[in-house]
Amino acid sequence: MDETAVDAINALTGQCADRLHYQGYRLVVAESCTGGWLAKILTDLPGSSEWFDRGFVTYSNQAKQAMLGVTTDTLQQHGAVSKEVVCEMTEGALRKSGAEVAVAISGIAGPGGGSAEKPVGTVCFAWQIKGKALFTGEEWFDGDRQQVRWQAVVHALKQLVQLLANG
Repeated sequence: MDETAVDAINALTGQCADRLHYQGYRLVVAESCTGGWLAKILTDLPGSSEWFDRGFVTYSNQAKQAMLGVTTDTLQQHGAVSKEVVCEMTEGALRKSGAEVAVAISGIAGPGGGSAEKPVGTVCFAWQIKGKALFTGEEWFDGDRQQVRWQAVVHALKQLVQLLANG
């Protein structure tokens, strides 16, 4: 990452922190393809213990099921990289934590694992404020494994800031 990218992610993290703190919310993240990178970026900010509750790294399907309650049916019908799975990840993260806001990420970072329907770079997201509507998204990122994962973290943060701004 170049200095500009680091400055940009730090600015996004600061915006996220300010909005969570102002609204009195705590955040939980549920990550698969990013492997805890979002939680790391968030907790790099001093004072994050005021608004960051916890992170779930649920890389395997078994972890998604055991830790977050993702159902076997959803995994079999839609696959781990799907809006349906990240919805269940978000709901499970809120249920199993003390947080009011959740973000979930699941994707195919590569270099292998892609298919015609879900090529490498496909990443699904879900965001939710407890008791409010759940939002999902699906993006297709270019680049190598690290670039896909980095773009997923940045996208998750940008959308989280927007969600918190709109309440």
